[in-house]
Amino acid sequence: MAAGVARLLRALRPSAVPVMSRPVRSVSPPVSPPVSPPVSPRELQTLRLAQERPHVLHLQLHRPSKRNALNLQCWRELVQCFQDISEDPSCRAVVISGAGSAFTAGIDLSDLGSVLAQLPQEDTARRAWALRRRILEFQESFSVMERCPKPVIAAVHGPCIGAGVDLISACDIRFCSQDASFQVKEVDMGLAADVGTLQRLPKIVGSQSLVNELALTARVLRAPEALSCGLVSRVLPDKETLLEVALGVASAIAARSPVAVQGTKVNLVYGRDRPVSEGLQHVATWNMAMLQTEDIPKSVQAALDKKGPEDVPFAKL
Repeated sequence: MAAGVARLLRALRPSAVPVMSRPVRSVSPPVSPPVSPPVSPRELQTLRLAQERPHVLHLQLHRPSKRNALNLQCWRELVQCFQDISEDPSCRAVVISGAGSAFTAGIDLSDLGSVLAQLPQEDTARRAWALRRRILEFQESFSVMERCPKPVIAAVHGPCIGAGVDLISACDIRFCSQDASFQVKEVDMGLAADVGTLQRLPKIVGSQSLVNELALTARVLRAPEALSCGLVSRVLPDKETLLEVALGVASAIAARSPVAVQGTKVNLVYGRDRPVSEGLQHVATWNMAMLQTEDIPKSVQAALDKKGPEDVPFAKL
């Protein structure tokens, strides 16, 4: 049996060096206070970004005096941050939360008027083209999270209103505290939600009837119902516990092979909107390269040595 496993490891390993002769070193994660994240330095005005665990970034919506309402600067900074995070080889998972008493009150309504005022004064068609460009820019602020190969965990406490629902719908995992509430608020403001909720939420909760009700009435969805319908996968008693659990799950993700984790996210997002047959073709093409990674023999060797993924020194990706 041992000889068969050794042959398997040699076959999986790109090099000709027998993997059994190169034992995996035990690496304990360092315990240290939050530090500046290893992403491109930017002067963030509406967000706070810190590395709180090894390979884990914590991004906060940080306008607590405005209940983290998303102003135009925040929409731009979200794109900048996730573009950097996507290219950061040290980052393996992201937690996003809100500072203060709310996750977010949604779009900053004081900015909405300025967007409309800046439209061209020519005819209706030209105003429409310009407005469409602005809507697509807003959509990119959340789509960039979905395209980011690093898993994104939303930790929601307090109200999550309007654009906040759009935001968390683009995340991979959603947890909330007992005091959290969710509201698709746009219909109360005289418009249809246009930055992701109507497209992503039906695929998350699995009930078109519930999505229709929430979107057409702006009814508030409380934490217990959010759990029962699948919008969130855990409800925690308070914000402190919520963040501890979210960061713990992010650390567990970060302990796994980044090749495996990022490939899993890419294929989950790809397969969500396509037939099973296309998803299978895509993952076959993906893995014809990714199965040649050094991470597989390292992971198998760790399992044989009765060690966990956190003991494996995976290379950055």
